[in-house]
Amino acid sequence: MRRRDFVMGALALGALPSAPARAAIPPSPGLAALARRTGRYFGCAVKSRQLREDPDFTAAVARECDIVVQEYELKRGTTERKQGRYDFSGTDAIMAFARKHDIAGRGHPLVWYAANPDWLEPALHAAKPGQREKLMTDYIRTAMRRYAGWITEWDVVNEAIEPNDGRPDGMRADSMWLRTMGEGYIDTAFHTAREVDPKASLFLTDFGLEHDSTRCERRRTAFLKLLDRLMARGVPVDAVGIQGHLKPYKEGFSQKVFADFLDKITGYGLDISVTEFDLADRGGPPDPDKRDRELAAVAKAFLDVALDNPATRGVVCWGLSDRYSWLSNYPEYKWPDGQLSRGLPLDAAGKRKPLWSAIADAFRAAPQMRERGA
Repeated sequence: MRRRDFVMGALALGALPSAPARAAIPPSPGLAALARRTGRYFGCAVKSRQLREDPDFTAAVARECDIVVQEYELKRGTTERKQGRYDFSGTDAIMAFARKHDIAGRGHPLVWYAANPDWLEPALHAAKPGQREKLMTDYIRTAMRRYAGWITEWDVVNEAIEPNDGRPDGMRADSMWLRTMGEGYIDTAFHTAREVDPKASLFLTDFGLEHDSTRCERRRTAFLKLLDRLMARGVPVDAVGIQGHLKPYKEGFSQKVFADFLDKITGYGLDISVTEFDLADRGGPPDPDKRDRELAAVAKAFLDVALDNPATRGVVCWGLSDRYSWLSNYPEYKWPDGQLSRGLPLDAAGKRKPLWSAIADAFRAAPQMRERGA
């Protein structure tokens, strides 16, 4: 063990140390500056409309982040509503902002089972095998060529596993890509991405890998077995994206269980990033200050383990301010009384919360990141 001091078993919220509330902090340094001290990054998902219409939010992103990812504006259902007719205006605006502020870009996602245009699945089923591959690779080539040199990391295949679908291999049975092309669609996607932009980092990303629960254990097992097969076939995966959507009031967390899983990933020679970090707070105490402290304690326990692994590149939150969190609108996570979820570093007014401090403290305590390829 390195600097981490594991809390044995699943961490119950009542047993977690409360992160202290902190006085207002000056607007700098931001989280990105703290992350850079150990060679890492911090960033968030954004929408072009937010950057265009909300100057306070835009300033906060520029202050806190050194990498940004599109919340939805590279999903194919948005960019290619009609076959072969592309609209990248949203991502173009995000990348213009990033260039202006010397911020890097992530691309999300190239191949996903969801958020696809209506025409795509019927076309896949009607096409001959070689044409099916082209229906996938044409989008990879078009998007990656457009942003080569500006988007440095790509979520090439997102959410390929789903043990609940009942397949013995744990793969997502309701994926049109798996149904029409078999598991080899993943190989094709990564090989195409490597060919198009050899300098980009290529990620395999998934959710439900974090908690100490039966659900997440089944997902971790399926994910590692998929990595076994991909590595055996020489698929050029560079890194694993742990989404990091935590549910502290529904599932427990064990630092040891999570650390062991990350160590297994690094055993393949792969890097790691936390790519969609946030915390669902529904079911927590009604007092928002108490809830904030509890969320911060869970986040610190999670990030201490993630950042203690020298293969972890950085942390990307799925949003930056509670003002825009998807959790406030998703049926499973939104509060019945209409209050906003408090699962992001900044509150709805853009002020830093205990969660911000927990992220900052985790970056301050992190060891240096290993050199890529080491």
